[in-house]
Amino acid sequence: MAQPIPLEMAPRDPRRELHCRLQNAPIEHAEALLAAYEVLQGLHDRGVLDLLRGALGAGDKIVEQAVQVTNTPESIQAIRNTVILVKTLGAVDPELLNAFVGAIPGALAEAKTCKPPGFWKILKQFRGKDLRRGLAMVNSFLEGFGRNIGCGPRVP
Repeated sequence: MAQPIPLEMAPRDPRRELHCRLQNAPIEHAEALLAAYEVLQGLHDRGVLDLLRGALGAGDKIVEQAVQVTNTPESIQAIRNTVILVKTLGAVDPELLNAFVGAIPGALAEAKTCKPPGFWKILKQFRGKDLRRGLAMVNSFLEGFGRNIGCGPRVP
């Protein structure tokens, strides 16, 4: 009858494995280590590392001053306005915004001409569907703006 072969494995030492990997790392990753050293040297030459070391040492003071600056009514209002602007830009169709932004350079170039348009040219422009479409958009905007700035208290 067959006899089982005894299998004896040496116990695994994870610390020894890490030590071996650490010893071989400079050889296996020499190019990456040299690049990292160059980046560190560049940061040191420009004083960025000293700045970071100082920021770590004064972390509490930096946070305290940041809180003091942002705790003013103007800062709170600026943060709220920024949030409103971001929400508004997020609600605008990108193609409409692109059309609006694309029209700006042409309109500015036309307005820059030395000779203003005559009465008949302006009257002729009012007959164009594009101008009427733009005026309708501006009118809608002004109506909504007037409705939202009414005299009574504003309800969110």
